[in-house]
Amino acid sequence: MNYLSAENISKTFADRWLFRELNFGISKGQRLALVGVNGSGKTTLLNVLAGKLAPDSGSVSVRKEIRIGYLGQQPEFDENLTVQQTLFSGQNEIIETISQYERCVHQDNADPDQLQRLMERMEELQAWDYEAKVKQILGKFGITDLEKEIRHLSGGQKKRVAMARVLIEEPDLLIMDEPTNHLDLDTIEWLENVLSSPQQTILMVTHDRYFLDKVANEIVELDQGKLFSYKGNYAYFIEKKAEREMQQDLEVEKARNLMRKELDWMRRQPKARGTKSKSRIDAFYDLKEKASSKVTQSQLELSVKTTRQGGKIIEVEKISKTYGDKKIVTDFSYVFKKKDRIGIIGENGAGKTTFLNMLTGKVNPDSGEIDPGQTTVVGYYTQDELTFKDDQRVIDIVKEIAEVVEMANGEVITASQFLQHFMFPPAQQYTLVGKLSGGEKRRLQLLRVLIKNPNFLILDEPTNDLDIITLNILEDFLLQFGGCLLIVSHDRYFMDQLVEHLFVFEGEGKIRNFPGNYTDYREWLAEKEKEASKPIAKSPGASSAAVVAPASTKRKASYNEKREYEQLEKEIQELETEKETLVNRINSGTGDHKKIAEDAARLKQLNQQIDYKSERWLELADLMD
Repeated sequence: MNYLSAENISKTFADRWLFRELNFGISKGQRLALVGVNGSGKTTLLNVLAGKLAPDSGSVSVRKEIRIGYLGQQPEFDENLTVQQTLFSGQNEIIETISQYERCVHQDNADPDQLQRLMERMEELQAWDYEAKVKQILGKFGITDLEKEIRHLSGGQKKRVAMARVLIEEPDLLIMDEPTNHLDLDTIEWLENVLSSPQQTILMVTHDRYFLDKVANEIVELDQGKLFSYKGNYAYFIEKKAEREMQQDLEVEKARNLMRKELDWMRRQPKARGTKSKSRIDAFYDLKEKASSKVTQSQLELSVKTTRQGGKIIEVEKISKTYGDKKIVTDFSYVFKKKDRIGIIGENGAGKTTFLNMLTGKVNPDSGEIDPGQTTVVGYYTQDELTFKDDQRVIDIVKEIAEVVEMANGEVITASQFLQHFMFPPAQQYTLVGKLSGGEKRRLQLLRVLIKNPNFLILDEPTNDLDIITLNILEDFLLQFGGCLLIVSHDRYFMDQLVEHLFVFEGEGKIRNFPGNYTDYREWLAEKEKEASKPIAKSPGASSAAVVAPASTKRKASYNEKREYEQLEKEIQELETEKETLVNRINSGTGDHKKIAEDAARLKQLNQQIDYKSERWLELADLMD
């Protein structure tokens, strides 16, 4: 059964065609993922299909009685309404009855007769199961204060309210733009299970490749204003896209060769059109359009010089931070080492961004010390949107920081040339920043971070609003990045590719230092749950009180952990040698007071590093057996 059809739809933006004469349809049970580079028109196409934006030409038709639920990147609400009024604003008698029942239950002086009538009506509508589902959805999205007004919510909270609302309304067709943005990892995995049901019909834009593989049963690519369909997972899409582009390259080259011959024929013929074959003239212009098409597009080029990094990176000693009664971090210590690749995970509101702000000096800890090395250059890519003036152009944003940039190979290029590496051609460099798409603004923001040649990169949700192609290139760059890397991301694929251990925010200020990537962590959690669920066996011949604990299965060391173990042995030996030299020099009494004080300070640092590395070495040694 066809739910939605679009015929010959076209749309322009900022004097360029996003798409022309597109035909598209979605039927019951289809779960489509729409992909394409930033600025290709994915969000605009969703808005047109959802009826939020009129096409310049063509039409969109929806089957009678089919209800569409739409989740945009930036939800728009009546700011004066409460969360409850916003959530239950749908035209649905069950929703309205549940809303009245919830209001009545939470009133201090509720009318017993009204409550009884509402309970009877809930029974008639068989709404109790539905109410349980509503409560589950609200709980998963962390929506607890239903009386809070929308204007007091953050952008992330608004997105979660919008997501909860479309799920509560149970539409026939769900259209979603980046549904995983602003969700924590547990909620994303729960949402995957909800949306992957065969009964769901979905059209979504997402950059999350694990989410795409789990939910979608078909991928549709918007490329140069045309749609291409791939009936397979993400890996299949990458393979078939490369084949399609290779075939198109051959066809375009063939068309160009043929066009040269036809162009010569056009020039040799008399000027009067009537003397020429009209069909051949029409075929020439079709051929010219095909020969002028671009197949292999410019790609993001990430290559910047990394500032030299000294022995001391950042040392964190017993920091704590609270907001009111909420503990964010309690007594946390860590000594960052060269080429650390750390991921940070935890529930929304656990304090991940606050932790990053403490590391970068934007927020001070309540106690403890954060001591960065003199050669450490931090590049901090935040969740905050790019700030700019109304009259600022793309190139102005870059020149605020630097006129020239030194690349990894030592080449010095201009700001304009650097913008071209980030897929901003010269014509677009003088475009007003306000006219860029969300993904293009994020790409510009990433450029502003890398232009400073950092050796310690902190990325807070870097995958939000970036297209999948750009993400692949960013991953390749970060894999080769020679400095330290600290990432907060809900994109599990991105984390698995790049990080080697995790800081897990477990709540109440506790941060677990876990060796391994996100998948390793989930497997470890599953193993723990499995062990905890095993019944405790009674010991033969013993009293009922005596029990034998099940033998625990010890996790084996990963490849990265084995490498870290070997490296730690070398590092500890080097630190011990340096410590011995310092102790001998201090004990000799030679040198002035200033030099002795410096040696004593360095000795303290060495002791801390040796203690930390030795403790980590012992943890890994236990896995080597």
